[in-house]
Amino acid sequence: MEAGGQRPVATRGHVTVIEDEASISDPLRSALEREGYAVSVEPTGNGGLESVRRGEPDIVLLDLNLPDLDGRDVCRAIRQTSDVPIIMLTARGLETDRVVGLELGADDYLVKPFSMAELVARIRAVLRRTGDRATPAAAAAATPTAIEIGDVAIDPATHVATHAGATLDLPRREFDLLHVLMAHAGTVLARNKLMDEVWGVDWFGSTKTLDVHIAGLRRRLGDDAHEPRYIHTVRGVGFRFASPAELAG
Repeated sequence: MEAGGQRPVATRGHVTVIEDEASISDPLRSALEREGYAVSVEPTGNGGLESVRRGEPDIVLLDLNLPDLDGRDVCRAIRQTSDVPIIMLTARGLETDRVVGLELGADDYLVKPFSMAELVARIRAVLRRTGDRATPAAAAAATPTAIEIGDVAIDPATHVATHAGATLDLPRREFDLLHVLMAHAGTVLARNKLMDEVWGVDWFGSTKTLDVHIAGLRRRLGDDAHEPRYIHTVRGVGFRFASPAELAG
């Protein structure tokens, strides 16, 4: 707090910290408040879910080790009802843990211990990415046009994608990725172009996340990476979605 016991005025948005260890959440609260964020701390997964249901946070910092629920289950539950940005905080730095977190819909992943400067930078970057509607992926959503290629359809206006008439349950990033690929069907999109369009030019994380989300889309479409029908890998370049002519047969 500042002199006189007054909290700084919150100008940057509301952060919900879902973390049960006060030794971590208290310094986080102080640092983020100094940066101009309003901060609420929820020591349990259920409390964090209720905070999201109330529509409080602009971004969630989610610890994986909680006393009542596994943080991954909390992430999964949030994604069923909300697109609020999520940064996972964990002491586990294994690639498999990061991949699982991203597949569940987390926007970023930070391994403890981390510096407050890095955390603040990542929060700002995630909020820019998720709030920026000027990127090509978001620009397409700004002028919503439904696309149907073969038996795959996507409608950004309603945020609904279907395959063979069945609704696809896609996390936000997979939806945006599918939208970009289908909007450029038949054209090879370079990896860095896809990253820039879907994750933004200030993405901090590994480009491995693109492969994770491509794999997720293929799984939901029943696509075989070795003999793909929909999403084709162009080695050394990037990916392309099959053209209407290819899927017409």
